[in-house]
Amino acid sequence: MSIIATIKDKIANAIDNLYQQKIAIHEIQINETKQEFNGDYTLVTFPLTKILRKKPDEIASELGAYLIKNDSLFVAYEVIKGFLNVTISPNYYFDFLKNNYLNQNLGFAAPNQKKVMIEYSSPNTNKPLHFGHLRNIFLGHSVAAIMKQAGYEIIKANLINDRGIHICKSMIAWQLFANGETPKEANMKGDHFVGRYYVMYNDEFKKQVKQLIEEGRSEEDAAKNAPIFIQAQQLLRQWEAGDQETILLWKRMNEWVYEGFYATYEKMGITFDKFYYESNTYLLGRDFVMKALANGVLFEKEDKSIWIDLQDEGLDQKLLLRGDGTSVYITQDIGTAVLKYNDYKMDTSVYVIGDEQNYHMQVLKLILQKMKEPCADGIYHLSYGMVELPSGRMKSREGTVVDADDMIDEMKAIAQKNTEELGKVQNFSEPQLAELYTQLGLGALKFYLLRVDPKKKMMFNPQESIDFHGFTGPFIQYGHTRICSILKKATIQNFEINQAIEMSLAEKNILKLVEQYPTVVEQAATEMNPSLIGNYVYQLVKQFNSFLVDHSILKAEQEDIMKFRLQLCMICKHIISNSLFLLGIDAPEQM
Repeated sequence: MSIIATIKDKIANAIDNLYQQKIAIHEIQINETKQEFNGDYTLVTFPLTKILRKKPDEIASELGAYLIKNDSLFVAYEVIKGFLNVTISPNYYFDFLKNNYLNQNLGFAAPNQKKVMIEYSSPNTNKPLHFGHLRNIFLGHSVAAIMKQAGYEIIKANLINDRGIHICKSMIAWQLFANGETPKEANMKGDHFVGRYYVMYNDEFKKQVKQLIEEGRSEEDAAKNAPIFIQAQQLLRQWEAGDQETILLWKRMNEWVYEGFYATYEKMGITFDKFYYESNTYLLGRDFVMKALANGVLFEKEDKSIWIDLQDEGLDQKLLLRGDGTSVYITQDIGTAVLKYNDYKMDTSVYVIGDEQNYHMQVLKLILQKMKEPCADGIYHLSYGMVELPSGRMKSREGTVVDADDMIDEMKAIAQKNTEELGKVQNFSEPQLAELYTQLGLGALKFYLLRVDPKKKMMFNPQESIDFHGFTGPFIQYGHTRICSILKKATIQNFEINQAIEMSLAEKNILKLVEQYPTVVEQAATEMNPSLIGNYVYQLVKQFNSFLVDHSILKAEQEDIMKFRLQLCMICKHIISNSLFLLGIDAPEQM
């Protein structure tokens, strides 16, 4: 039980004994005491006034006196304008450290028998992974790690968007402009190669639309009748009809892209347990649509297109199948949702998707509920804000994106430049330096994208993200290496303390943070919010660095003080490295 939970429990018992009133734990509000006041934790008494029919100051004074008299956990209290500030006995923190400094499972919860699938990345096979994908990928990977540590059974899934008109646009451009060229002949990664033809398609499309408009067509009519667009549509119809030549080209180009994807995932340290492919799910979705039509859940228009009416839910009508029988995005999403549930029977199916798809996800869940599919109620949209660069928002079709591979290479280069400028490259071999620059560059990239609440939009600044002195991944990584260095220099084998020592305020503040770690992990899992881990570990490293300014560890005035501080080092090393792991970041032991 955490210290805050313990305090709430003891206050509830005190209220029962003092006032013969039963108070629910959730009605007791405990905060950390503000730095300008004495105490560790603060009880907000105002919500208790109606129940106890006493003034806030009176409640605070009576509870404070009772706790000091009857419970050794509390050693002092102070009443400030209706707030009760209590000071926790140092013995609590000594005991916590003694029992946990060797505990590698601190922050790990027992299995809770809940199964969760987290679907993230979900790229299209018409372009490489780009910078806009990275927040999605890192968020999904981190949430999976956090929830697994919090006791959930996790399945990490990736739905590959490998069919549809956007795929056919790359295919038709390759047929028109490539002259049979392959990625190997072009000396390009396969995903970059195919993405180049997606941009070529768009350039040709815009040229054709402009020409049609000059011939007197409206912009809308020109867009529908551009020859290259008509060719792409025909390719899609041929694909859905199973045309062998079209399928062979589709498979060939997708294989080029997959090879590129897998290389980028490996470079980023990203893994999945299960891959789904929309080419395998869109027909299943179409079957469910036809079944729901027969059951009267959907309706058909004159052009044979199939729709659902959600106007009673405050939404509008939604197309589920085109008149020519081809699927739309939500058709395959229906099939995929049912297939995933049938495969794993998970309690929750998390979709890591940007907030521009909030409406789409709301509609998907409503449709599945109306179809009475068991998977419907477990659907959860982990919505996140878009990331922009100082140059503005990126667009794949216009070729203005920053490829993920290029961003990773840039981050490594910045890490190398900053490290060399700081003179921190002695005693490293060339392979060790290459590994360190990768750890620092990726650590900076991941931390910067995860340190912000997922719901918020954000701007990414590569140079700022890798500052060794700011709210960054490298700052935390460096804090970890400082502790590793201290522990390597320690010559003692037995860390047990023989006598009680006087704990400094700085040491107590570190232990207060350390004690909160399991609660932070639990909260981050509940909220699916890695920024809570990022902010927490930053505060811990900052607190530890402040401690090192005024306190010696290996040259402490007494051996027991040195042992105590080495225990602090050990527990902080575990929490920092574990926190970085939850964010998908390596914790180097030397920098």
